[in-house]
Amino acid sequence: DLAQVAGSGPHGRIVKADIEAVLGRPPAAVAAPAEAAPAPAAARVPAAEVPHTNMRRVIARRLTEAKRDIPHFYMSLDCEVDALLELRKTLNGKAEAAESGHKLSLNDLVVRAAALALRKVPEVNVSWTDEVLLRHDTVDLSVAVAVAGGLLTPVIRDADRKGLAEISREMKELAGRAREGKLLPEEYQGGTFSISNLGMFGVREFAAVINPPQSAILAVGQAIERPVVKDGALATATVMTVTLSVDHRAVDGALGAEYLAAFRGLVEDPLTMLL
Repeated sequence: DLAQVAGSGPHGRIVKADIEAVLGRPPAAVAAPAEAAPAPAAARVPAAEVPHTNMRRVIARRLTEAKRDIPHFYMSLDCEVDALLELRKTLNGKAEAAESGHKLSLNDLVVRAAALALRKVPEVNVSWTDEVLLRHDTVDLSVAVAVAGGLLTPVIRDADRKGLAEISREMKELAGRAREGKLLPEEYQGGTFSISNLGMFGVREFAAVINPPQSAILAVGQAIERPVVKDGALATATVMTVTLSVDHRAVDGALGAEYLAAFRGLVEDPLTMLL
C-alpha cells in the first residue's frame, strides 16, 4: 500500500529503495491499511413458498407462448359513452318498472358492441395457422373473469345474434359459475375473440395479451368524465379508452383500425345496437 510508504526521493517521491525497505521488514512491521467496519448484514425478509396450482401453470404457459410466438401490436381509441350510459339507465329503468329484477351492466353493452363490430369487420374474427388463415363463421366472445388464483374466459356463443338481456343473463350465470369453479371446459374454450374489462377496478387504460389461437383481444378501461374539445370549445364528456391487441400475422393495422372505428360507432350511437 503506497499510502503507507514514506518516499525518500526528490519531493517525497517513492523510489525503488523505499519499496525494497518495506518488503524487507517483518510482516508485522508493515502497517496494515485502514479497513472500514463491516457493514451490518441486511435483514432477511422471509418469503412464503406458494405451490403453483394447475390453473396458474396453464395461464403461465399460455401467456408465455402468446408473448413469445405472437407478434403483438396495439392501438387505442377513446369512445364517448354518455349516450351509452343514458341508454343503459333507460333500459334498467324499464326493467325496474316491469319488476323483472334484471339490470344491464356497462360490460353487457360493451360485449354486444364488440360482437356487432366483428359482424361488421369479420376479417378480425380469425385465427392464424402456419398453413391457412381460419375465418370463423360464428362470433364467440371470450370474456375474462377474475377468479381465485387466476382468471377464466367463459364464452358467449353467437354473441352477435343475442340481445342485450340474453347476453347479460348468460354473462352473469357464466361468471358466477366461473368463480365457483363449476364451468365445464366447453364453456371457457373455443372463443374466437376476447374482451378484458378492468374499468370496474379504476384502470384507465391497459393492453391485454392475446388469447391464442385468437388474433385479437379488446382491453376496456374505466369510463370517466374528461375535458374534450367540441366545435372549438372546451366541454366535458364521459370517455372510455379501449385498446386492441392484434396478431400482426393475421390482422394488419388498417384492419384493426377499421374494427375499432366500428366499435366506437356502436357505443357512441348505441341505438344502432338495438336494430
